[in-house]
Amino acid sequence: MKITLIGLGTRQSGWTLRAEHAIENAQKIMARSAFEGLENFDVETLDGVFKSSRNFDTLNKNLASAVIKASAVSPVCYCVDGAVCEDEACRIILKKHKDTEIIEGVPKSAYTAGLAGLECGQYTSVSAYGIDGLKSCRAAVVYDIDCEYIAGEVKLKLCKLFGDEADCTFVSGGKAVKIKVYEIDRQKEYSSECSLAVEEGQFLTKERYDYADIEKIIKLLRAPGGCPWDRVQTNESIKGNVIEEAYELADAIERGDDDGIEEETGDVLLQAAFHAVLKEEQGVFDGSDAATRLVKKLIFRHSHIFGKDKAGDCGEALGVWEKNKTLEKHQTTFGETVEAVPKNFPACMRAQKVQKRAGKSGMDFANPQAAAIRLESEVKELLEAVKSGDKSCIADEAGDVLFSAVNVCRLAGADCEEALRASVNKFTKRFIECEKLVIADGKDITKLGERELDGYWEAAKNAVKEN
Repeated sequence: MKITLIGLGTRQSGWTLRAEHAIENAQKIMARSAFEGLENFDVETLDGVFKSSRNFDTLNKNLASAVIKASAVSPVCYCVDGAVCEDEACRIILKKHKDTEIIEGVPKSAYTAGLAGLECGQYTSVSAYGIDGLKSCRAAVVYDIDCEYIAGEVKLKLCKLFGDEADCTFVSGGKAVKIKVYEIDRQKEYSSECSLAVEEGQFLTKERYDYADIEKIIKLLRAPGGCPWDRVQTNESIKGNVIEEAYELADAIERGDDDGIEEETGDVLLQAAFHAVLKEEQGVFDGSDAATRLVKKLIFRHSHIFGKDKAGDCGEALGVWEKNKTLEKHQTTFGETVEAVPKNFPACMRAQKVQKRAGKSGMDFANPQAAAIRLESEVKELLEAVKSGDKSCIADEAGDVLFSAVNVCRLAGADCEEALRASVNKFTKRFIECEKLVIADGKDITKLGERELDGYWEAAKNAVKEN
């Protein structure tokens, strides 16, 4: 039978004439909770559903189920405070029950926004129970702040989006007070009537920024009258900065420097945003297009999570990823996958990746021992080239030696780029220590013989180990 969903607004004086007429003539009235103005009617409240529901999602499903079940016996008027459009249980009923009428009331969000006097003219409204889904916005109105715990969850989210010192307007019992975001969970009492409104400050003085703000400041810097340097940049002119910032981030990670990681992560984001803004100016794509492509790619490549593929461990997951990546890029031959390895990778990294992809075709050594035999052969050829004095031949054979060395290390299970970087760092520490020991003995390192220098080197190795 028919279900009439009635939004009671924020107080009885806000009831519409249609709402009053429907309630007065209803065969059965149900309400999410006890509301002002319904005392004189025979109302079945659903407070018990609140107690038996484990979480917000379960609560709304149970509320909707109770109303739909009652409608099988007689027509039902289901009353909610605020507006029907703001009530999740009502949305579920609308999806599941065809014979449904809506009598709308004043939304809690509109009421709160009016009391707060929001200046920006636009806001995002959300129930406190759905606060996790709130994204960056110019202003937000949050309603249903009915307990201290929920108030705490709202505070944490808004601190992230607007900053803990941002001003907000807290509404309770028809009264609005100005507080700081960090004070949201410090109010005297909470009820389903409690709500708040908050809006971001002026751009240059905001407490919190997001990716959209990164793009905004780049556009400001490139606008007429902006920064002369930023205005003349192109994708080509700043391409090296991406690599530089990525290395600085990797360096901060290796140092275990969390503050540095935070800073360098921001710098990497800046480079990505800069390239997106430049392409937006050219009418090619924008940051939203890039983000959309990224998320769709992650969904497609993780078909063991979002699709029908299975992966029981890390190796199988990586196999699914590689399979989907090949499909996505329409690569039908092993040669195409090898050719796709970026040519501007560090040489050691590129060599390892090329070898690994070529190895999937079967063109690979059986083990590191077999690869080592080839390395020995390449070393002999290099020494022959040295005897000849042919610089071009020497360079060619030196490349073969290095490529073969990568093969051996790769098959031995090492990440060659990381291994070489670690060895360079190790050598650097030992050399510095070796020179210190020589200087401490009053000697000139450039004047030492090979045997004496070896002695200092061994002492330096032991000193570095101890440290």
